[in-house]
Order: sequence, then C-alpha cells, then structure tokens
Amino acid sequence: MSEAKNKTKLPVSKKEILQDYQLAVESREASLIGRKEVFMGKAKFGIFGDGKEIPQIAMAKYFQNGDWRSGYYRDQTFMMAIGQLNTQQFFAQLYAHTDVEADPASAGRMMNGHFATRYLNEQGEWLTQTDKKNSSADISPTAGQMPRLLGLAYASKLYRESKELNELEDFSINGNEVAFGTIGNASTSEGHFWEAMNAAGVLQVPMIMSVWDDGYGISVPQKYHTIKESISDALSGFQKSKDKPGFEVLKVKGWDYIALLDTYKRAIEISRKTHTPCLIHVIEVTQPQGHSTSGSHERYKSKDRLKWEQEHDCILKMREWIENEKLASREELDQIEKESKLAAKQAKDAAWKAYSTEIKKEVEEVLGLIEKAGISSPKKSDISAISEDLRKELNPEKLHIVRSAKKVLRLLKRDSSLEKQNLVSWLNEKSAVYQKQYSSKLYSESSDSALKVNTIQPVYSDDSELVDGREVLNVCFDHLLSNDPRIFAFGEDVGKIGDVNQGFAGLQEKHGELKVTDTGIRETTIIGQGIGAAIRGLRPIAEIQYLDYLLYALQTLSDDLATLQYRTYGGQKAPLIIRTRGHRLEGVWHSGSPMGMILHSLRGMYVLTPRNMTQAAGFYNTLMSSDDPALVIESLNGYRLKERVPENLTEFKLALGEPEILREGTDATVVTYGSTYRVVMEAANQLAEEGVELEVIDAQTLIPFDRTKTIVGSLEKTSRLVVVDEDVEGGASAFIMQQILERDNGYFHLDSKPLTITAKNHRAAYGSDGDYFSKPNIEDVFDKIYALVSEVNPEKYPNIY
Repeated sequence: MSEAKNKTKLPVSKKEILQDYQLAVESREASLIGRKEVFMGKAKFGIFGDGKEIPQIAMAKYFQNGDWRSGYYRDQTFMMAIGQLNTQQFFAQLYAHTDVEADPASAGRMMNGHFATRYLNEQGEWLTQTDKKNSSADISPTAGQMPRLLGLAYASKLYRESKELNELEDFSINGNEVAFGTIGNASTSEGHFWEAMNAAGVLQVPMIMSVWDDGYGISVPQKYHTIKESISDALSGFQKSKDKPGFEVLKVKGWDYIALLDTYKRAIEISRKTHTPCLIHVIEVTQPQGHSTSGSHERYKSKDRLKWEQEHDCILKMREWIENEKLASREELDQIEKESKLAAKQAKDAAWKAYSTEIKKEVEEVLGLIEKAGISSPKKSDISAISEDLRKELNPEKLHIVRSAKKVLRLLKRDSSLEKQNLVSWLNEKSAVYQKQYSSKLYSESSDSALKVNTIQPVYSDDSELVDGREVLNVCFDHLLSNDPRIFAFGEDVGKIGDVNQGFAGLQEKHGELKVTDTGIRETTIIGQGIGAAIRGLRPIAEIQYLDYLLYALQTLSDDLATLQYRTYGGQKAPLIIRTRGHRLEGVWHSGSPMGMILHSLRGMYVLTPRNMTQAAGFYNTLMSSDDPALVIESLNGYRLKERVPENLTEFKLALGEPEILREGTDATVVTYGSTYRVVMEAANQLAEEGVELEVIDAQTLIPFDRTKTIVGSLEKTSRLVVVDEDVEGGASAFIMQQILERDNGYFHLDSKPLTITAKNHRAAYGSDGDYFSKPNIEDVFDKIYALVSEVNPEKYPNIY
C-alpha cells in the first residue's frame, strides 16, 4: 500500500482548476439549500454529498465514455463533473418531479441523491453505451451497489477476452471500460462489500473502489466499524505482489486536490490497462451537514472534531491551496463563490417553478370544477370549505388534489348534474395519469417483453428419444450457447462438472471457460455479477445451486434487480436469468419452497415453475428471446426422470402466464405447480377410482399468473377450487387464491369453501419419510379432496376413516 504525495508541477491548467473549484462550490451550495428546502416542507427528505466534492471531481477527470459508475447517494458532485447531472435536475429529484425530462434518473421515483443515466430509449431499446458516461441506478441499502459493481467490471473482462463479442461495439471497445464504485467507510462493514471485493480480486476485473472515509457511520465512530479503524489497513492482504494477483491499494487525503488527481490517474491507468482492481481509501473526509436531514451531527461529534472538520473542509483547503499557489486572488475566488452560489439558487428556483407550476395548474383546474359542481348543491357550504382548505395548502401535492375531489364527490353522491360528471371525468383522467407516473414500467414494456412471446408447441414423433430430464436441458443450453455470443452461464459447480445435476455437463469443454464457468460460494455476488453483465448488453444465466440458498441473494434480487425498470421509469434494464432448483426430498436446507417470500419480494421479475425439464427448456427459449429478468425454479427431483425430447426442442417456446390443463374433470379444479404436479396427478388417478374426477391445472408461472383466465374457466365447470402448494400455510397459496378469487372473480363460481393443501409450517425433515410427513403427499391430497366432495354428497362419498 502506498500513500500519494503532492507534486509541485500542476497536472491540469489554471483554468481547469478554477472550474473545478466553481463546481465544488455550486455543488456544496446545492447541498446547503437542499437541507433548507426539506426543513421548509418543500421536500420530504434530504441526503447530500457535502464534504466529498473535491475527491469526486478528481475521480471524474479519469472517467471516460463507456465507463460505469455503481455508487451511493452522496455522489452528486461526481455526476455533475461527468456531465450527467445539473443542479436543476438535482433539485427536481429532491422535489420528486415526475417529469422524466426534469429528473432523468427516475422521474421522481427515487429519493434525492440516487443517480442513474438512461441507456434505453423511450421504446425500451438499447442505446449505445460506449459514446457516453454511464451510471447504473443507485439503491439505498448500504453496500447494495457492490454486487452490481462487480458485474459491470466483469463484463469488461468478457468483452476483452472473448473474440466473439468484438462486434458489440455499442457496449464495449475491447473491454477498456472501468467500473467505478463508491461507498462510505461505515458501509464497508457490510458483507456485500467483502464478498464483492474478494470476488473482484479473484476475477481480476477493472474495478476502482473509492471509500469516502469521514470517520463515522451516522453517529457510530470508526472503532465500531472496521478492524484497525482503517479499511485500507484491513485490506492490506489484498495488495497484489510480484507473484500473486490482487488489488492495488492506495490511500489519499480527501482535501488534497493534487494528490487526489495523482492517485486517481495512477489507479485508472493500472486498472484500464491490466484489469487490476484498485481500492482507493480517501481519508480525512468531512460531512459538514451530518448524515441527513433526519438529524444533526452536533449531537454525537465532539467540539474538537467539529472544529477539525471546519478546518479540513475540502473546499476550504482547495481555496487555501489556490491562494498559496497564486492561481487566483482572494477577490477572484470570492467572485467565483458568489457566482456559484447564485447559480445554485437559480437552479433551485427553476426546478421548484417547473415542479410547482404543473401542480398549481391542476389545483386551479379541480377548484374550478368543484366550484361549478357545488353551486346548486345543498352541501354548498361544505364543498366551499373543502375548496378553501385546498387553496390554503402552502405546497400542494397531487394527493391534496385527489383527496379534495373525492371528498366533494362523496357529498355529491346523490347529485346527477353535468357539473358533477365533469368532475368525475376529470378525476378519472388524472388518476390514469398518476397511475402511469407512479405505478408503470414495473416490467418491460418494449417490443421484446417476455409477455409478447407466443407459445410454439413442442413437436413429437414416434422417433422422439426418451432421456433423462437433465439431458433435455443440456441440449437446450448447448443450443443457446452456440447461437448467441452474448449468452454465458456461471455459478457454483457449473463449469468443470456441468452443475450438480449435469444440465451443463460437457459444455465448458465445448464452449470454453468464459462461456460456462465456475464461481466461488458467493450467492449475492453471483447475482450481482449477472446484473452488471446484463446491464452491459450480455445475456447471463446465473445459477443459484439450491432454492434455499436464494436467501443469501434475496436483498440484491429484491432491492436491485426487481426494481430496476421501475425505479428508473424504464430507463434501465438487466435481462438476467437466474436458474435454481428446489422443492423435494433433501431435508431442511435442500428442499425449501419459500415461494411466498419469493413472490412478495420479486415483483418486477418473472417467477417460473416448470414441472419438468422440457417445460423449463421452453421457458429458457422464451426468456432468451425477450428482455425481462426472471427466476426459473427447476424441480430438484426431476433431473433423472425420463422425458421425450421434442423434435423442435431448440425452437419451441412457452408463453408466460398460460396454465396448462393436465387432466380434465368435473368435480373440482386443482391448481398446482412444479414438482407437486406429480403428487396431484397420482392422487387424481386414485380419486378417479372412487368416482371423483379432478381437473388438474399446472400454473406453470406464478408471476405472471394465469393471464388467460384458464382457472376461472375451469371453475365455471367444477365449482370447487383446491390449491396444492409446497410452501407453508398462506405461502404461495395465498397469492394464488387472491389472483383467482379476487382478481379474476373466481369466488362467483364456488359452491364449496376453497381449499389449500400445503406443507407443514416448518422446514422439511430429512429423508423420504421426512419429505412425506412435511410436504403434501398423495394421501393428503386424496383425503382432503375426498372430504371436500363428501361434504357435498356424503351418500356417494361416505367417510373412510
């Protein structure tokens, strides 16, 4: 590890130095004004990048077109320095302006300080990435940016080392792109940070990791966060040596402008050329306003510390240096500061005017309609009071508009006037607009949406081969890898042995280690590796070995991948496919079916539950021709079951959200998915011997669920609903019931209480008996459905037990 030192020779021109100073002052003023705007009630919350202006400006100088940022919510100066954020946009985000032109990062969806560039056009199609500076979309969870950062850097490795990818110049120029990460010192305590740093060192990828170290994590001092109270000391073992690869570890003071320029220049040259990852520990950073608008740092910092922070403020220190070097006079610097502060204020005023004018216009519109609707109403005085309350709102929001209109319409519920109808029409129109502003673009809306892929039925002949299910998948993956250079697969044991269930057997040998590769045991960064690569135009298949292990990566999946299209208002996507397996037989940690958790955590992704490997292959073909992220859960006990290979295995596809009726019947509709279908089918055969005919439906996909209303159509015939689920009580079954009974009005067709047959409320015990007594079994399904029909016709179906 080395510590950078000043050089007497200026690395940049005087003009550039003064421009840097001007930007630093304007960014600082934006932070100061932003805090005041929150306290005035014009914004809900503020978190700012004050104290980090100079190191971020230094970093930005070596950030080139094609490079990527995966940072955190204090990087406003960096974003301004690379030309991807102006001060008016900064304030538009603070006010949550829903115009994507005003807030390009998120159209008002992300709180302030969360940055992103748009690499998709309005149709959701890829834009060129190599002609611009790029930022992946931030998330709030601390260190949550780390897994994605690894993937952004890993993509450069693939682009450099795979000749097949040379033509994709919209995404990479020979893998020269560097991924820049930023994080606060306290957040380096998170496991995501350590896992990603280790993986980056193992993979040797071009990643520059900057740690802004201000000595605290909110109120908690460094001694509680980091061993040796220094992340660079703690990671000194990561330092590369002559005979072993590793990181380049550098330390630099956050107020030393020249040293910062020298440090970042050295680091970038190393990383861009050799793909060596670098850690830059930026020490002696200050945080003038404390953590956020939710508290004051005077509560936990000593007077001596606060005095030190004032004296070592990076902008103050830069000014002192400029004066000492005689690059500008005191009067010139005063004028720069005056102009910068004025520019920040003008940007704030312009952002507020743009935001508030639109809302005030809608307030005036609704007030006019309310006034007309209330003229002849006996509730006129009450309506006038509502109007007056709305007029008095100091900073009206859309919720005040909707709330006022609905209060008035309640008073007019017996009114049938044209004026009332005009108010209703206006409210409906605005509600549709607000729905789009706040609840659209959760999934891809492009022409490549997975929902636009139609089924191509599998074709069989008398010569169709009967093989193990794993062999069906193997042929499918072989074809995908052969026909698209962007596709690669990775995960624990995926490479050399072809995964633990042999879906990729022999494919590393055939396609090479870049296309089919092993990883360490690190589920969180396996997902992050896939997210970053998918952002950069590749088509990764990331494997999580068992469904139970998805919990390691759930935060990254839920907070980052599943929300990506939504939180950027369709400006970014990452079509990552996660492959895993679960459901049956192997005990507490190898037979999990936490489907309720998955369904509730991963809205924004598709969740597919094929009952066999042929169905899984059909889904993989669908997903690889579309642009949505998805989780595919294969049946753990199905790999060695025999399946016929479709003649068109490499072409056939399955539409998402289309259940399949596996068995027709009249007495009850049984809905299931995944491995459980085999249990249900055998129970249905046994029930048929007793005269009970079940209609068995495989949901196939849980998100999306039954877009064709197949299940309701079945209920019209059977009038009884049974959901068989391997999750705990109220797990996936609760979701399925809500979709069928509430969303699709299936309750209307029921003659009996709906029934769920689920696993016990504990993990499955080990072994065949453990599985039998923990999960739904054939006898459970038989007995409970028999009891259901017996209740209706006890004479025909007398009690058995």
